[in-house]
Amino acid sequence: MSKYNLISVGTNPKTIKSDKGGEYLTAIIHLAPADLVKGMNVCAMAIMAGCKIGCLNTAGRGAFNNVQAARMRKTILLRDDPKEFYSQLRKDLIKFEKYCLKKGVVPVVRPNGTSDIDYRKIAREFPGIQFYDYTKVYNRVAKDIPENYHITISYSEANSDYTRKAVEYANKFGVNLAVVFRNKELPETFLGRPVIDGDKDDLRFLDPTNVVVGLYAKGKAKKDTSGFVINN
Repeated sequence: MSKYNLISVGTNPKTIKSDKGGEYLTAIIHLAPADLVKGMNVCAMAIMAGCKIGCLNTAGRGAFNNVQAARMRKTILLRDDPKEFYSQLRKDLIKFEKYCLKKGVVPVVRPNGTSDIDYRKIAREFPGIQFYDYTKVYNRVAKDIPENYHITISYSEANSDYTRKAVEYANKFGVNLAVVFRNKELPETFLGRPVIDGDKDDLRFLDPTNVVVGLYAKGKAKKDTSGFVINN
């Protein structure tokens, strides 16, 4: 497989699970989340939504120093030279799309693996790629979202204003809500919506509409008490 500068393929356990059927191949971008890089916050709602403490940045391969160094390097590039960052990203996506075409699989990209940046412009430039993301920037769904960019709003009860707005925007714009539960046994419904198992795969753009995507708390999130992880 081709070497990429910013995207990663075949390194994230959940996206690998999504690709096992042989129909899709998923690339993901991992940055240093929140404000780990001085002068650059790639997760604007991290504190308000309470997800900073329970972030999955150090889960799995993220526990390795070289992986953390790579994420820092990419984020520093975005901070210091955004033009070069997006130039490298476009080159990666062109290469990835060509590779997928050659292999006869659908190219899928989750640009915010450990960040929450607006990638709408990039998605428009690559209509042949299916993009998807989870976001805590709930008002992003009110903007002009390209057809090839599926967004799921991340739910949290860490802040009552955030909770109210996240649900409000999800209901108004017909967007699914991702909810992190403390226990693996998911409830049948939550907030009046059916709950589906979001850990079976990460292909959120295939989910039915108006559902809660139930996720099991992992890593640091297991000990979260902010309200980001919901007791069930």
